[in-house]
Amino acid sequence: MFDGEKRSYAKMQPLLKRVLVVDPQPAGSRLLVDLMRDIARSYCWVAADTERALKIAQTCDPQLVVVEVGDPRVDGLDITRALRRSTWSARQAPVIAITGSATAASILAARDAGVHEFLRKPYSMKDLVRRLEAVTLRERDWVEGISYIGPDRRRFNSGEYSGSLKRRDDGSETPYQQKINQALKIIRAAVAASETDPEQALRAMLAQASFLQTIANDFRITVAASEMYEKLTRAAQSGKRLTRVDAGQWAAPLLAFLKEDAGRANDAEAA
Repeated sequence: MFDGEKRSYAKMQPLLKRVLVVDPQPAGSRLLVDLMRDIARSYCWVAADTERALKIAQTCDPQLVVVEVGDPRVDGLDITRALRRSTWSARQAPVIAITGSATAASILAARDAGVHEFLRKPYSMKDLVRRLEAVTLRERDWVEGISYIGPDRRRFNSGEYSGSLKRRDDGSETPYQQKINQALKIIRAAVAASETDPEQALRAMLAQASFLQTIANDFRITVAASEMYEKLTRAAQSGKRLTRVDAGQWAAPLLAFLKEDAGRANDAEAA
C-alpha cells in the first residue's frame, strides 16, 4: 500500500466504523463486509430485507448505508427514501447504491432518491475506495426539501454518470446565487405543502431559514430568515399545527428575494 493510500484510509476510518449493508445475496454482502473490514476495520450489520434494514438504521446509527438496487427481494431506493424522511440519527448518513445492471434511468433514480454514490457490479476494491472517499472526504451540501431530501444533486459524482447538467439555470448563476435561490425555492414548496405534509414542511423551512442566516451576505435576508426561524421554532414548541396561512405570512419577507430565471418565468407564463 502506498503512503497516499494509507493516509486516505486513516482519514476515512473514523467515518466508517458502523456500516449497514442491505443485500439479499449472501455472497455479495459477504464480499462487501470483508472489503469494509480491510479498508476501514468497520463493524458491519447485514440486512437481507427492508424491515430489518430500517430497524438497524433506526437503532444502530450507521455511518454508511450500502443498498442493493434492482433486486426484486429488496428495494434499496425505498429504504433510502424512508431513511431520509425519518427522524433517526442516521437520516443524513451517506448511501451508496450497488447494482448489477446500471442504466441511465437507474442511476438518475438513485440520485433522486437521495443516494450519494452509485457502484456497478462487479466492482474492484479500487472502485469501492473511490466511492468511500467521495462520501467521507468530499463534503456535499444537504438539501432538506419536500419532494427531495438528501445530498445536493448538483454535486452527484458517480463514476457511472456522465450525463449533461439537468437544470436550466446551471451555469447562469454564481454558486452563491444558486444556494440562495435553491433555499428560497424549497421554502416556497414547503409553504405549499404545509398542510398536506406539515412535519416535513416545518423541518424543511427550519433548515432553510437556518441555512440562509449562515450564508446570506445581504443583511435583509439574514433578518428575514432569523424572524422566520423564530416564528417556526415557537410554533414547533407549542405543538400547534402548521397552517398554510401562517407559513405563507412568515415566509413572505424571504420569498420577496426569490429571483426566477427568464426561461422559467416564460415557461410559467406559457403554462
